[in-house]
Amino acid sequence: MSDKIIRIGGASGYWGDSGMATPQFLKAGGIDYIVYDYLAEITMSIMARARAKDPNAGYARDFVSVVMKQNLSEIARQGVKIISNAGGVNPRACGEALRALITDQGLDLKVAVVLGDDLIEQKDKLSPTEMFSGESFPDPARLASVNAYLGAFPIAQALGKGADIVITGRSVDSAVTLGACIHEFGWSAEEWDKLSGGTLAGHLLECGPQATGGNFTDWHLVVDNMDTVGYPIGEVSADGSFDVIKAEGTGGTVSVGTVSEQMIYEIGDPQAYIVPDVVCDFSGVEISQTAEDRVHVAGAKGYPATDTYKVSATYGDGWRGGTLMTFYGIDADKKARGFATNAFKRARTALRASNLGDFTETSVEILGAESQFGDHRRISGAREVVLKFAAKHPEQAGIGILLKEATGLGLATPPGLSGFSGARAKPSPVVRLFSFLVPKDELGIKIDFGDREFTFERPATETFADDMIQRPGSPSAPTKDGDMVEVPLIDLAWGRSGDKGNKANVGIIARRAEYLPYIWAALSEDVVSDRFSHFLEGDTERFLMPGSNAINFLMDEILGGGGVASLRSDAQGKGYAQILLDHPISIPKAMAENL
Repeated sequence: MSDKIIRIGGASGYWGDSGMATPQFLKAGGIDYIVYDYLAEITMSIMARARAKDPNAGYARDFVSVVMKQNLSEIARQGVKIISNAGGVNPRACGEALRALITDQGLDLKVAVVLGDDLIEQKDKLSPTEMFSGESFPDPARLASVNAYLGAFPIAQALGKGADIVITGRSVDSAVTLGACIHEFGWSAEEWDKLSGGTLAGHLLECGPQATGGNFTDWHLVVDNMDTVGYPIGEVSADGSFDVIKAEGTGGTVSVGTVSEQMIYEIGDPQAYIVPDVVCDFSGVEISQTAEDRVHVAGAKGYPATDTYKVSATYGDGWRGGTLMTFYGIDADKKARGFATNAFKRARTALRASNLGDFTETSVEILGAESQFGDHRRISGAREVVLKFAAKHPEQAGIGILLKEATGLGLATPPGLSGFSGARAKPSPVVRLFSFLVPKDELGIKIDFGDREFTFERPATETFADDMIQRPGSPSAPTKDGDMVEVPLIDLAWGRSGDKGNKANVGIIARRAEYLPYIWAALSEDVVSDRFSHFLEGDTERFLMPGSNAINFLMDEILGGGGVASLRSDAQGKGYAQILLDHPISIPKAMAENL
């Protein structure tokens, strides 16, 4: 086994992330690759609208004009390679802009662009059903973007052809890291365990400082130094295991808790985490603290890849709008509810007068009165709340009426209304997600160097089947000798939640292995469904990850459509773990005394 190690810095978790990571890595030195993840379904629709107005737009322009412009000379001097999905819906334009910048700075760097994910030109020929709901394909005229999630092997091929910088369109988030690993270690398409390990490394790096203390259950341990948070660095070995670290002198922390939380973030079935290059099984992954701010990760297992790519299309589906208003004083929550009720009454009267139909969906949330906790709320008679009300309507004018009538109600409101806003809210388009599968052999993937172009040859391998997975048994029954007491789950576990379309996952990681049987016994699928019953419209699944003493819950139809299709204040389930961490867990009194 080779003792070679490559160091990869995860510099960006979304389009709009801080630019502090790149100079941080360059100052630390010793980095082989810097990877940037910019894309989400919402981002793709925004970029598609930009491209429709300007054929040279549709990519993360600030990646070129700010991040690369300010750091490219030092990147070239240190010989660091760059991989990014900043290409969005126009990767060729992003590549051309980078080549122009390289020329302007007098540098000698080769840029490769991975093409083939964009299927918008084929929209009139497509007729799939939605892979989760079974819905029919939307009217092609309403489509904003149609992009397949490409994998890591095209990136590796680009690096093998001499690229210093690789730009992709819609690739799976972790592919920017896995592509570097495949190139450096020569992993084949059938070395599934190694590919799974590289994918996990990419998954931990793809959200930047979320792996180094950001969005961490024990936030109080790091809150004082997050202004200088260190972005994560993966030190990957040839066998697919790796260490997660951060640069010396930076804020945040790298611990079993931070890394475990990020591992479980936004995954569904942890034994069938599907990416284009491999089906990953993270259930046996072991995470250990080997030094301060150094965590070792090993034990990822892999299965053959599927024979399809997932494709995400975004399309317009009417309009939405809403606003926030603050109420305070005695019975502030009741005041807010009364205001919202009357605002919708007035708006519906105006809709009828304008011969417009009713709202297709409405939402009222009283933030500060624990509206996110449903029947498990504890506060009554809140004295200070924020009212959030919103609606959807097929016509822009319908949302305009709601916003106008709500504003007009401002002088006929219960007392205590206030607010801080620079401008009135405006209607905005509802962008919905439509996901489907296409056979891999139907996509022609190319690698463009500007002066030459290569066709990607997809490596042959066997195909994944569900019966390849071996499910772990349940934890042993908890010991209940002696007195039992209830403690909040947060005393026993870390938690992290996120979204996948209209699904949300809540991952719970036991702080100590001996806590896991008690958590497993207390948190059945029915219990978790009840906890989120005010949001949940579908089913709940529970998955065990014994290697990391973790449980993952996947809840279907819980986000009101998710993304910008949702009217919820938390449309991506980011706070759902915080709701569950408040749940009481029964443990022996002796165990509780040692917490």
